[in-house]
Amino acid sequence: MEQSENATVDYEEEKRSFRDRLPSISAEAWEIVRSVALYVVIGIAIGAAMHGYVPENFFERHLSSDQWWTVPAAVILAVPLYANAAGILPIIEVFVAKGVPLGAAIAFMMSTIGLSVPEATLLKKVMTLKLIGIFFAVVTLFIILSGYLFNLIL
Repeated sequence: MEQSENATVDYEEEKRSFRDRLPSISAEAWEIVRSVALYVVIGIAIGAAMHGYVPENFFERHLSSDQWWTVPAAVILAVPLYANAAGILPIIEVFVAKGVPLGAAIAFMMSTIGLSVPEATLLKKVMTLKLIGIFFAVVTLFIILSGYLFNLIL
């Protein structure tokens, strides 16, 4: 009985016009903006600080594309961080502007999002440690390979 009631409610919601659904659409959109805004502001602040205070050739000297360990180092440095894609983009922009190879910058961004410690904690609720280890190993391997590929192409 409950399932047919839910189907009726879903059908009734589908029949509502766009104008009738606009307030709920606006409320959900605002919730998304509110949940991401803090991370964007923090990312912009970190990017601005790096842009203003890190010497111009610092990243170029330490993370140049002729050093094989640049991409793996970017992946390892990103794991303790936890950010969403919108929050990390201003930092990546500064990395690229300061001379970090694009492959290393993209590997850093993907690792920040996909290999974070909080993500592993969340995965622990639904996966075994062995499976989490395999997941992190495979994702790490392919992030590193994609970083090298981007450096090779660009």
